[in-house]
Amino acid sequence: MSGTPEFSLVFTLADAAHGRAVSVEADADARTQIAGRLGLAALDRFIVTAEIRAIAGGIGAKGEVRADVVQHCAATDLPVPATLAEPFDLRFLRDVDAPVGEDEEIEISSDDLDLLPLEGDRIDLGEAAVQTLSLALDPFPRHPDANRILAEKGVLTEEAAGPFAALAKLRGKPDA
Repeated sequence: MSGTPEFSLVFTLADAAHGRAVSVEADADARTQIAGRLGLAALDRFIVTAEIRAIAGGIGAKGEVRADVVQHCAATDLPVPATLAEPFDLRFLRDVDAPVGEDEEIEISSDDLDLLPLEGDRIDLGEAAVQTLSLALDPFPRHPDANRILAEKGVLTEEAAGPFAALAKLRGKPDA
């Protein structure tokens, strides 16, 4: 990511040494910027709660991202509101980005999916929370009236336009 993050919450190893509870709500300006970055129609609420703690080799952050979002319907562009509550358990560690050879295969366990690099002695929990939100969004949001609207415009459903639709029409016809 280039530039300054929209919602930066920086914590250091010193902050995490004795554990720390965090609960921060993004202001309207940050929510507008995050919505723009993620292609949302609106981001009405964005709250991060977490426990920050020191772990071997870095910092651990366990908590939840809560958000009220409005996405664009993938079929009609109508607004699709949703309330999300996405838990996370992240580990920010030194040497996470060890280089891998071009022909070298690596195996990643589910425990490795939430590993992020420790940047010096600090983490940006806000940026990690925005990324957590982006992964929790519905990739193809659909408005409840999408099928009706599309049908009124003459768009066929997948079943009506698919390869088996022609066979279904033939099933009821007598042989010639």
